[in-house]
Amino acid sequence: MANTTFNGPVRSENGFQSITVSPTSGAVTVNSSFGSDVVLGTQSLSGAGAVDITNAFTNLTTTGAAQALTLANGTLGEIKIISHAVDGGSAVLTPTTKIGFTTITFTAVGDSCMLVYTSAGWNIVALNGAVAA
Repeated sequence: MANTTFNGPVRSENGFQSITVSPTSGAVTVNSSFGSDVVLGTQSLSGAGAVDITNAFTNLTTTGAAQALTLANGTLGEIKIISHAVDGGSAVLTPTTKIGFTTITFTAVGDSCMLVYTSAGWNIVALNGAVAA
């Protein structure tokens, strides 16, 4: 699609993207803005298994004690949110590549974490009740 210049207010139901290219390095930066109704793709995970990297949000149901969760390497800048929704035990997340922690443990409903994937691996942005070790 070609570039378009508008005069006056502009509205989009799906958000906007601003793309810039650095004249010196050639690096491309994409900034996106959305209205208040952004919904993330959701994985429903019951029991042990792989936390996917195709959906930004994982809704976790535990079905036993210390269930093993894995998280593969993501894409630079990727955000991953995991929330313990149904408590049938506990779960221990071990990402393939991580920064400053080894595992994150979820033991109660509401335990959650937000991670971002960097060039060095998964980095913790926030923890709510979940425990990093």
